[in-house]
Amino acid sequence: MEKVTMEQLPELFEAIAAQFADNADLLCQMDSKMGDGDLGLTMKKGFGGLPEVIRTMDEPDFSKKIRKAGMEMTDLVPSTMGMLMGTGVSFGGKALAGKTELDAEGLALFLEGFAAGIVKRGKCSRGDRTVLDCIGQAADDAKAVLAANAGASLEEVCRAALEGAKKGVEATKDMVPKFGKAAVHANVSQGVADQGATAGLVMVQGIADYILA
Repeated sequence: MEKVTMEQLPELFEAIAAQFADNADLLCQMDSKMGDGDLGLTMKKGFGGLPEVIRTMDEPDFSKKIRKAGMEMTDLVPSTMGMLMGTGVSFGGKALAGKTELDAEGLALFLEGFAAGIVKRGKCSRGDRTVLDCIGQAADDAKAVLAANAGASLEEVCRAALEGAKKGVEATKDMVPKFGKAAVHANVSQGVADQGATAGLVMVQGIADYILA
């Protein structure tokens, strides 16, 4: 796949939603040890609602359509993680200003914008053991491919982003949580991947499922 068009946006987010549906139980199990235990259900509901939001939205601008969809997600699942991920989608869309489709550069921009949204909303930094550690690394690796080869394909950038997301999740195993209930249960976090970062990987895997199919 060379690009994702406006017409294909609902299908892209359907692939993401499918990943969250498949991993809802896993995310809930992870979250039960260091959170409220509802992360999987929240992400399943939030991302599950986006395809229809995008499909029915009367917005001709590619960037604004994604940005508004993210804003709708924050209303749909107004939890801490729902707000973080919804803001991420919204900022990812904002980063695509001027684009009419998601190409190789666009994917890197979307992930970079997504990470910026998490920082803005969550007031967190890399190394704090959050979803930012996953998405930030995915964005870094996606940008690195383009820096090395400006003509890199969307599929090449997507593969790099997915590997980056996996590395980011793995790195959280050695981090100490600083936010929420996870910080209270920091003693059981050592050697275990962060559940928020894992949710970030689920999202990137959904993107890859669609682009690399």
